[in-house]
Amino acid sequence: MEIKVNFLENLRLEAKFDDFTVITDQPIRYKGDGSAPSPFDYFLASSALCAAYFVRVYCLARDIPTENIRLSQNNIVDPENRYNQIFKIQVELPEDISEKDREGILRSIDRCTVKKVVQTGPDFQIETVENLDEDAQALLMAKPDEAAYTWIEGKDLPLEQTIANMSAMLADLGMKIEIASWRNIVPHVWSLHIRDAASPMCFTNGKGATKESALCSALGEFIERLSCNFFYNDQFFGEEIANSEFVHYPNEKWFQPGPNDELPEGMLDDHCLAIYNPDGELGGSNLIDTNSGKVERGIVALPFVRRSDGETVYFPSNLIENLYLSNGMSAGNTLQEAQVQCLSEIFERAVKKQIIEEEIALPDVPQQVLARYPAILEGIQALEAQGFPVLVKDASLGGQFPVMCVTLMNPRTGGVFASFGAHPSFEVALERSLTELLQGRSFEGLNDFMPPTFNTMAVTEPNNFVEHFIDSSGLLSWRFFSARSEYKFCEWGFSGSNEEEAATLFGILDEMGKEVYMAVHEDLGAPVCRILVPGYSEVYPVDDLIWDNTNMALDYREDILNLHALNDEQLTDLLERLEESQLDDHMDIITLIGIEFDENTDWGQLTVLELKLLINLALQQHEEALERVEMFLQYNDNTVERGLFYRAVNAVLEILLDDELELGDFLYNLRRMFGEETMAAVVGSVMGEVRFHGLTPTSMALEGLEKHQRLIESYRKLHAHRAARAGVAL
Repeated sequence: MEIKVNFLENLRLEAKFDDFTVITDQPIRYKGDGSAPSPFDYFLASSALCAAYFVRVYCLARDIPTENIRLSQNNIVDPENRYNQIFKIQVELPEDISEKDREGILRSIDRCTVKKVVQTGPDFQIETVENLDEDAQALLMAKPDEAAYTWIEGKDLPLEQTIANMSAMLADLGMKIEIASWRNIVPHVWSLHIRDAASPMCFTNGKGATKESALCSALGEFIERLSCNFFYNDQFFGEEIANSEFVHYPNEKWFQPGPNDELPEGMLDDHCLAIYNPDGELGGSNLIDTNSGKVERGIVALPFVRRSDGETVYFPSNLIENLYLSNGMSAGNTLQEAQVQCLSEIFERAVKKQIIEEEIALPDVPQQVLARYPAILEGIQALEAQGFPVLVKDASLGGQFPVMCVTLMNPRTGGVFASFGAHPSFEVALERSLTELLQGRSFEGLNDFMPPTFNTMAVTEPNNFVEHFIDSSGLLSWRFFSARSEYKFCEWGFSGSNEEEAATLFGILDEMGKEVYMAVHEDLGAPVCRILVPGYSEVYPVDDLIWDNTNMALDYREDILNLHALNDEQLTDLLERLEESQLDDHMDIITLIGIEFDENTDWGQLTVLELKLLINLALQQHEEALERVEMFLQYNDNTVERGLFYRAVNAVLEILLDDELELGDFLYNLRRMFGEETMAAVVGSVMGEVRFHGLTPTSMALEGLEKHQRLIESYRKLHAHRAARAGVAL
């Protein structure tokens, strides 16, 4: 994590990281103003808070109340050496907590991250640089030593060289990549989280049997997501980029819809149109991209090569971002390596979807077969030793597809988690299933999965597959766990060189009658391919292009960003459109308009329901406001402070709408209950003198939206790089 420090007045300092700001000062006796804790005070507090966090996690997983648990920490200083200190943490537990849980709580405190870092002893490296912002090289690994190169199946270069190459590519782009966390909770299963220090929303997770393979995975995914613009999916690029020579790629092409919103000629082909527009309902306006929002420019489409004949077919950017998410994109040391990974991922997800939706019972992998892979078996046995039964399944559907499955059961919660992995090598597919299972997870994180069900409708509901795609947290059928499998075990294998494996995987799609479209990006220095298989590799249903398209943002974005500048007529129009849209009242505004507000602000917590409520108040529609504030309070998951504001609004509206009550009779005690400042905002909001309390004014220029600005700045680096490579003036 990158922490930037600014020098304020006197000895005050400001540390900025992610979306947070921390102010420190020094006591008056040390010439400070005593206005904030000192840096060392924060350090001490971090240890106690970290310990309390692990206690809380332990108790939440076991439904143990924490109201009567107290924790404190004292640091005992050696009088002869003030750097030699003892941190004494004490925890007070209620008498009704069992001895087993008492021991468990103490063990959880022992897992405190701050404690482990202090005990290990961090290595401080101090240096000067000419420019912090331009010093983008992050040291991820030491320089590779050719004598210690590590080769693994499926990679055309050793891991160390791959890491060095990809790190250099990102550094050349001006991105400082930091490793935010590592996980290694069972042997031979590593995962990590990396991110852009300047824009932490640009992040990836990697997994592998070793630290090096996990880091390769994370860096490769970072480059693929940059190359395919996935980090910026659904997000507004801002007016400057939206009006530039190109928005996404220099080779993009713009199409104008017909006079009656017909789909334009020259975009997509007959095969794709039969899949995406079977009933002729899809209009050109459905395909305007969210990122630029430039309706007048038309539809921006990206070139893909049709594999069957090498012809170029233009796919609307909007269609890709709505239906495919990250499915079917990969980076590699060579194009063939990237293709194998890309196609493996497509098969993994398609087969997973088929197995879940059809409630297929898979065959177990025999123990004698697992014994051939001792490292994988050791990881599985470590999970079982922790009390998690593990099922290892052949998901190839009789040897048709290169897919494996590892399923974990959690007797503590009744939850289950099926992890799938794919690769032409049986061993690699099995390893990926296990590493995917534990990617970024602690043992406590294995308590978050749903129990299986016999409710077929719930399992086959389209959003269930989306949940499985995002983090495998969707529902599984109990039928999946039947001992009577629908296929016989097959110890399949499609291994060969990457070139041979890619040909084999393409051949499977050919035999299925699937058309394949591919785009290749090499401008960052590593080949990245994006493969679309219409009618097979979509994540979301095709109907979403019409009924749940991300470009719904274009109907609301400008008005919402200019909310404070709208007059009553414009506010009325916005409210009517929100009501007629049938949008989910609990959808957050971040999702609706594609703007990354800081989640710690009122904008970041704002939902469609609360926005309607605030507009009601601004328009003095008190009865409608009361109805919505009651609904808000019933389902509110906003901050405590915001909840109290609306409780006070509710009380004031009730008083005003009752002819027998006078607000002046209640103000004294309302102020005692909610405070002077809150009540001033409440009365002002209800009387129309305060508009949109808590929401700071902004506009399409995105002023004050630092989090989104950081995201745009990240994209600017990519956009400028592409322009320079293509010789395009911006």
